[in-house]
Amino acid sequence: MGRIWNFAASAVLVACAVPSQGEAATVAKVGKPAPPATITLFDKRKVTLAGLRGKVVVINHWATWCGPCKAEMPMMSAFHARYKASGFEIFGVTTEDSLPAFYLKKLAGALSYPLSRGISGSSYPFLGGLPTSYVIDRSGVVRYAKAGSFQPREFSEIILPLLREPAR
Repeated sequence: MGRIWNFAASAVLVACAVPSQGEAATVAKVGKPAPPATITLFDKRKVTLAGLRGKVVVINHWATWCGPCKAEMPMMSAFHARYKASGFEIFGVTTEDSLPAFYLKKLAGALSYPLSRGISGSSYPFLGGLPTSYVIDRSGVVRYAKAGSFQPREFSEIILPLLREPAR
């Protein structure tokens, strides 16, 4: 039964990652300009990727039931706190099946980066599992996309060189 469930869950994630024919087929791809998106924060403010140009941005899809997601959050929060003044931003986008925002208020208060209930469109899909992260450079180009949690060294090796680059 477990194998069937894992297969079914994988099929659903893959189906969610592919835009339907009626949607714009602009999906974030490494090496290409980041598709436009609006992130809606828990406090209802809206942040656009266009408004973040000049910063290094991580969009991190996560869920409350995802152990690896929760395990990487303290590391990401500490890294963000240290490098935010250098133009580094992270947005933790919760999945639809996570807890309501009021339950996450304590967690949101403990993190240095904002949590979000959603991101517009289907340009930043799950890549076969959670967590899924997209890294966008100062010039608005997707430089990295990954399904799975980050280890501290790997995160540093990806983000620090991007923080040293000027916007193009």
